[in-house]
Amino acid sequence: MDVNLENPIYFIIGRTADRMGVQAYAVGGVVRDYFLQRPCTDIDVVCLGNGIELAQATAQAINPDMEVSVFKNFGTASFHYRHRGITWQIEFVGARRESYSHDSRKPVVECGTLEDDQNRRDFTINAMAVSLNVDTFGQLLDPFNGIHDLDQGIIRTPLDPDITFSDDPLRMMRAIRFAAQLGFRIQDSTLDAIQRNAERIKIVSAERITTELNKIILSPTPSIGFKLLQKTGLMPIIFPEFSNLKGVETVGQRGHKDNFYHTLEVLDHVAAKSDDLWLRWAAVLHDIGKPATKRYDEKIGWTFHGHEVRGSRMVKKIFGRLRLPLDNKMKYVEKLVLLHLRPIILAEDEVTDSAVRRLLFDAGDDIDDLMTLCEADITSKNEDKVRRYMKNFELVRRKLVELEEKDRIRNFQPPVSGEDIMKTFGIPPCREIGTIKDAIKDAILDGLIPNDRNAAWQMMLDKAAELGMHPIVQNTDGKAQ
Repeated sequence: MDVNLENPIYFIIGRTADRMGVQAYAVGGVVRDYFLQRPCTDIDVVCLGNGIELAQATAQAINPDMEVSVFKNFGTASFHYRHRGITWQIEFVGARRESYSHDSRKPVVECGTLEDDQNRRDFTINAMAVSLNVDTFGQLLDPFNGIHDLDQGIIRTPLDPDITFSDDPLRMMRAIRFAAQLGFRIQDSTLDAIQRNAERIKIVSAERITTELNKIILSPTPSIGFKLLQKTGLMPIIFPEFSNLKGVETVGQRGHKDNFYHTLEVLDHVAAKSDDLWLRWAAVLHDIGKPATKRYDEKIGWTFHGHEVRGSRMVKKIFGRLRLPLDNKMKYVEKLVLLHLRPIILAEDEVTDSAVRRLLFDAGDDIDDLMTLCEADITSKNEDKVRRYMKNFELVRRKLVELEEKDRIRNFQPPVSGEDIMKTFGIPPCREIGTIKDAIKDAILDGLIPNDRNAAWQMMLDKAAELGMHPIVQNTDGKAQ
């Protein structure tokens, strides 16, 4: 079978390889994605020779000033090539043979043949190669019948899966990630080998594991990957808090829903609406505090009171262990986990202006994402209940828009500052300042006064009078009388 490679870079590499007297092949993901008709801008090139020298010579043929990144320790080199407005990253390496020790996923590398290089690949669909030399240009070399596996939607290893996964346990995560991304099925013997070798994942760094976990979360249907992680025994090792969501406990005839599968429904619903990684992480973690707060009440059954607070407090520890960023992204997830019940409570009760203002005040610019999460959280099989909630959510959304337009509550800044209060009453920093500011804020959120400086100034004077404080400044611009 011949492959129709149209990007000029392939011809340039092939002609350069011919001049150097070496064989060169496009391999791995770019070949796989060619047949799947998926976009791919990373091209891996294997040559039977020195990959660094081929990279440098190819770059020279394109542009003598082209910058080449060389990694001598790994025997690789790469550069960027722009074609039709798209930037491609081209990476070169010499064909190699690998051998592993039991306590490390870092192999001992030796020069090898193309067969050696294809044997070391993780899956058959990633072991295909296409010749770039002029005489054999476009010729497919597919020793493990990867084309068949692409057609059938199968993920399997080229060689013994136990050896493949024991040598490099990260490949177990990659198998599940490809299943989630492509909607493929992991071959039974390959899946069994993941289960047998699950404990080997412990030698892989948290950063590498999380890179794959993020790709699973960003896949079209993340639940596919999460179910496989649980089935294979990887989830309890890499993400025990999530694994702990699984299961249903009953007392008599009263049981609670399985929060593992409920969370996956929520995650898939969010994934259908947004490709934002951190909103999806909020979906993953929104009920993470439920196992720790689960209680049985004889009158009402199972409860999870305060799980949103407990879950929000767990986010930092989970992010830290998984080497996720401990910055505003983490704080965003903490906030959405903490607030995820608020719109649902609103939808259950009368949707008052005051409650909507307070929701808008607490959520700020993240209010739209919070509403997306909350709508996804309605996973009841009772269609009438779902319709009722969604109708009320529409009302909440309308009120959010109306009240923000009128009262400007989002990212609320007090019309009267602490400095204003100190100047007005000639006082140093003290508890009374916070009391006055809270009174003004509550009055605005409850709709008792408008969100403007004059009304807030009068509220300040009234509250201060209750506290026995007397102004030395009277007007709203802060000038002494």
